[in-house]
Amino acid sequence: MGEGSTDGVVANAGVLRPPLVFLGALLTGAALEIIWPTSLVPAGLAVPGIVIVLLAVALFRSSLRQLRAAGTPVRGNAPTTAVVRTGPYRLSRNPIYVSFMLLQLGIALLADSAWILATLLPAAALMACVVVPREERYLARRFGREYADYRLSVRRWL
Repeated sequence: MGEGSTDGVVANAGVLRPPLVFLGALLTGAALEIIWPTSLVPAGLAVPGIVIVLLAVALFRSSLRQLRAAGTPVRGNAPTTAVVRTGPYRLSRNPIYVSFMLLQLGIALLADSAWILATLLPAAALMACVVVPREERYLARRFGREYADYRLSVRRWL
């Protein structure tokens, strides 16, 4: 490791920061929607989008509360200090990422945009194939058996 490097010391030292992955997907979908407008849902069906956005916000807030209560940083570029098993972390090892996906889904419905929905797929694939495995390797090294037990008892997603 070079001087100032955080490789292996934190879960997310790279440029693939989860909020930026989803923000990039959302902005790409919005740009494509401006260039090539689409329709996703029949007019007047914004209510499911609103419900999904509110669910995403509630899940995100609850997840943050659990991390803060455990005294572990929220940001992935700071060392994790605890394996959190409470609140939404009882159901998913990645509830914040689930909330990002739900948020983008809700926005796609609200904006009636197939593009915003379509760009969610590569973002979710990038998270599932690159970001989350990197984080899991970090947590396994940092917490050993404690994380292995958690991983066996709680699904990655919902």
